Amino acid sequence: MKPLLVVTYSLLLLWTAAGCKKEQKVTESPQDSVTTSIPDLTILNEVQKASFGYFWDGAHAGSGMALERSSSGDVVTTGGTGFGIAGIVTATSRGWISRADAISRLRTICYFLQDANRFHGAWPHWLNGATGKVVPFSTYDNGGDLVETAFLVNGLLIARAYFTGADTAETNLRNKITTLYEGVEWDWYASKGDHKLYWHWSPDHDWAMNLPISGWNEALITYVLAVASPTHPIDASVYNNTWITSGFGVQKTYQGYTVSISGNEYIGPLFFSHYSFIGLDPRQLEDSYTNYWQQAVKHVLINRSYCIYGSPVNYNYSETLWGLTASDGPDGYNAFQPASDNGTIAPTAALSSIAYTPYYSMQVMRNLYENKKTLYGKYGFYDALNVSRNWMDKEYLAIDQGPVVAMIENYRSGLLWNLFMNIAEIKTALTQLGFHTPVRSTGFYLSVPEVENKVVDLIKHPDAATYQLDVFMSTAGTFTLEKADGTVVSTSPVNAGSTKVTFNTSVGKYIARLKGSSDNITQVVQLH
Repeated sequence: MKPLLVVTYSLLLLWTAAGCKKEQKVTESPQDSVTTSIPDLTILNEVQKASFGYFWDGAHAGSGMALERSSSGDVVTTGGTGFGIAGIVTATSRGWISRADAISRLRTICYFLQDANRFHGAWPHWLNGATGKVVPFSTYDNGGDLVETAFLVNGLLIARAYFTGADTAETNLRNKITTLYEGVEWDWYASKGDHKLYWHWSPDHDWAMNLPISGWNEALITYVLAVASPTHPIDASVYNNTWITSGFGVQKTYQGYTVSISGNEYIGPLFFSHYSFIGLDPRQLEDSYTNYWQQAVKHVLINRSYCIYGSPVNYNYSETLWGLTASDGPDGYNAFQPASDNGTIAPTAALSSIAYTPYYSMQVMRNLYENKKTLYGKYGFYDALNVSRNWMDKEYLAIDQGPVVAMIENYRSGLLWNLFMNIAEIKTALTQLGFHTPVRSTGFYLSVPEVENKVVDLIKHPDAATYQLDVFMSTAGTFTLEKADGTVVSTSPVNAGSTKVTFNTSVGKYIARLKGSSDNITQVVQLH
């Protein structure tokens, strides 16, 4: 226990130093909560690559599938493997593995899945990686798991969209993935007779699990793939009859942030905004209920704000240690969230949120990285820790490591989002489900100010080494960055439509301004 006590003490020093600031006035006194001489890019590269190692070096030797957890022996996970396949695409793109090695591993996985147990085309939650036989997840859950199947297929389709070479190996891989996808009988899981889509079916227990896939949770991707299926599609009306519940389109406010979908108190654990959005790009999604980017960002900010301002003091959460999601804990695995919190922080929660909250997520990543000797192993950060209980996990879980790799990549390059959202069947399915490109007006459409200090905190994009803001203008105009006294420190022309403005200036608090023929929109930004 001694090493844990040492790291607990050092973490507490960082948390105490961080404090909770509630500045309102525009000033020029920038101070990060955590200072480190290690560049963000170095930390991101190491953490992303190490986390990917779980799916590459740590994969099941025979099947190539992802182990359910690092101690699970032959038990492999279907959904976690889907996340890992997205990681293989990421690793290939970044040059960590060769294209030929990636194809070989994916081929191994696909042939294993071809011969493994399937139940009306859906794979179970867990499989034996040596035999391909189902490993029951619970008493009645020994058949098809449609949501885990969706996570798996999502990864496969991302791989199919990436490996587009005309050579035999890549052509055969794409064909194999298509065959696997077309074999999933999504419509069977909507055949119970009540016009609902169900999560599970068992050949021994039939529909005994009796769990319709209703929102809001991690399962949105299931409906997109089910409607998109070229062989066994469900009708979009099943989505409206099952997924859409009374919490859709009803505004609720948590920790000062107002959201339009709240099927769970505080919207639920953070994996709700990670799993489906490994491929689905929330920046491009809006429907009659919400803007999904705003929904996801606010979900993260609610979770963070609860940790910093609303949690029990003895949990020792702070600006540099927050993030509640499903993970191991001192009393076992649980879906931790503001409504069910025992002091357990999972690194995946903040790290996988980096696409939504880069600065706040990097605060946590830097803090954990400074304590990496105890918190960090060969596959990156361990699954969870609980300072108040003096407990730290020494395990890795596929479903927690996978989103770290994928969502860091979506933040850095948008690679997985771009691949998935450009699949023709997905485009058609999203339209059928009522999604459309967000309607925008002049403003900073991806920004959500932090509710306590009313500013948008920015860090330089690690790969571009510039500050970036996504803006929309109804007519052509200008973007300026101004000091509190009105002095302009940066200016650039902006065309009508969506634009990414970039700039470099000293850290501090500024006013960002968009000015057109009839618009004059401002936003306070803190540059770190």
